Amino acid sequence: MNATVLPVEPLRAPVFDAALIRKLSLSGPRYTSYPTADRFSDSFGYRDYLQAVAGLRLRGSDKALSLYVHIPFCDSVCYYCACNKIATRNRDKAAVYLSYLKREIEMQGRLFAGMNQVAQLHLGGGTPTYLSDSQMGELMAHLRHWFKFAPDGAGEYAIEVDPRTVDAARVHSLRRQGFNRISVGVQDYDPNVQAAVNRIQPEHHTETVIQAAREAGFRSVSIDLIYGLPMQNVISMGQTLAKVIAADPDRIAVYNYAHLPQLFKAQRRINEDSMPSAAQRLDMLALCIRRLTDAGYQYIGMDHFARPGDDLAVAQRQGRLHRNFQGYSTHSDMDLVACGVSAIGAVGLTYSQNVKTLDAYYGLIDKNELPIARGLRLTMDDALRRVIIQMLMCHFELSMASIEQAYPITFAEYFAPELARLRELEADGLVQIDPEWISVSAKGRLLIRNVCMAFDRYLHAGAPARHARTI
Repeated sequence: MNATVLPVEPLRAPVFDAALIRKLSLSGPRYTSYPTADRFSDSFGYRDYLQAVAGLRLRGSDKALSLYVHIPFCDSVCYYCACNKIATRNRDKAAVYLSYLKREIEMQGRLFAGMNQVAQLHLGGGTPTYLSDSQMGELMAHLRHWFKFAPDGAGEYAIEVDPRTVDAARVHSLRRQGFNRISVGVQDYDPNVQAAVNRIQPEHHTETVIQAAREAGFRSVSIDLIYGLPMQNVISMGQTLAKVIAADPDRIAVYNYAHLPQLFKAQRRINEDSMPSAAQRLDMLALCIRRLTDAGYQYIGMDHFARPGDDLAVAQRQGRLHRNFQGYSTHSDMDLVACGVSAIGAVGLTYSQNVKTLDAYYGLIDKNELPIARGLRLTMDDALRRVIIQMLMCHFELSMASIEQAYPITFAEYFAPELARLRELEADGLVQIDPEWISVSAKGRLLIRNVCMAFDRYLHAGAPARHARTI
């Protein structure tokens, strides 16, 4: 199933320096966008979005689009979850939501008429497979009616799957419906950890989904894990890693659990006394990096690993890797059209986010308005810093000359305060700076968020924000 490995050297594996991580770990953004979503303003609305799309049309944009569709429903709540979700067993709610979602898709489709080529789709949640097989088929047919999808071999069409909600037949049906990438939520195989976070998931459920995805011809199978959950320790994490490696997924994401009960009600149900210490969390992270790289996975960045032949690893080696609201992507920068409650889009030099409640979502669509609650119009400075952060997050190096060629600045003068901050990180061994390049070291790759934070004007302007720790 894996593609042929290209004869290009991958980036070096990251170097785990526990003392350095302890010294430098602090709260900071994940940089799925810049400026980050906490900087969005409710002064940006529906009409601002219309202007952004009109700007694309005036420029005659022929770039392919990326689509994100949010399905917020789950059968039950996982205590660690920080997503916008609605836990309910009342399937009628999904039917009503789908009817409104289709209306929003139609509105976006009409708006992008003539510019509606799609090369990327991501269904996230909640649990997208909360929708029945027939509802999913209906949704995909509706998307294809209003947007023109690239052929299966060229497009990237991904769905997040909770293995507890599907069987082998449903996985095959998802492939027929057009999905070619599947992300399987595991988090942890240990039954004590599963009980502590209210996610009982027998191992055979996951194995069934992965095996069916292989048989159905999915181009990439990904597994999501979390470290830092209650009842976890190095031994249990090692056992989970052994099972995950044996399953041989193409990609593995290992997320750091961010415990923010003041923001997410479900997390208040977690027994904090059962959570691993900071030292134990670092030990688990070190174990994940060592075991996965020893098993042949390439460290992509942040919390992502991929087989060297996977499209994600190939894109990084070829300089095509991109980062957006869904994480790392094989496609270059594309306008992102987002549908569903709380979904975030990026069109032109704007970001926009939909309202977060069903009532508000339904109310605006009933008024024939796109349900946009807030957003941001990027300044030239925002766009410049976005490019820099994107390059550092994806490729761990930056040519200062290339920035000067694209923008009317002298890098050393424009970013004098930022370079001073980077000099401090250089003293710690995270980066190397010469007259031409900023290069992130092997030990700095795990702290790439710290490096990018040096260029975040909003953070250093003192604007308040709440983020999880960088490690």
